[in-house]
Amino acid sequence: MPDRDQTEEQPPPLEEIAPPRMSGGFGLDVARVETGVDRPEDAYREAWDLLAARDPRTALGLLEPALEQDPANTGLRSLRAWAYLLRAQLRRAEDDLRILVDHGPDDVWARHALGRALERQDRLTEALPHLRLAAAMSGDVEHEVAVLRVERVLMTRG
Repeated sequence: MPDRDQTEEQPPPLEEIAPPRMSGGFGLDVARVETGVDRPEDAYREAWDLLAARDPRTALGLLEPALEQDPANTGLRSLRAWAYLLRAQLRRAEDDLRILVDHGPDDVWARHALGRALERQDRLTEALPHLRLAAAMSGDVEHEVAVLRVERVLMTRG
């Protein structure tokens, strides 16, 4: 059994990452919502509930057609990235997260999630700037722990 100092810390599971839930957020007009899931706003609500219940497969089934209707909707894209993270489809999550970060450089959740997706792909030098920015913007202890974890692994690798 290797010494504790010789083993790398495992990052917490990606299931713990979820975008902030905001009523009316992400460009959605909550006042216009009607019944059914044929509208992007409705797909957002349904997909959020499914993802909170850890059902990313069904959520993706709602999100894909909604994003076809409204490809610029950052809320739907955030949920799709979350679904990909839950399914460990890290490259797909990375693609959506890069779009979100390019669109909103101050999006703390997208920046942190991108750093985590890169970390889980063992692309630590790429992950670290995103994790550092998210930690600096949010002041969140969990974000700071992610930075320290990646820095430690990079330091032990030399």
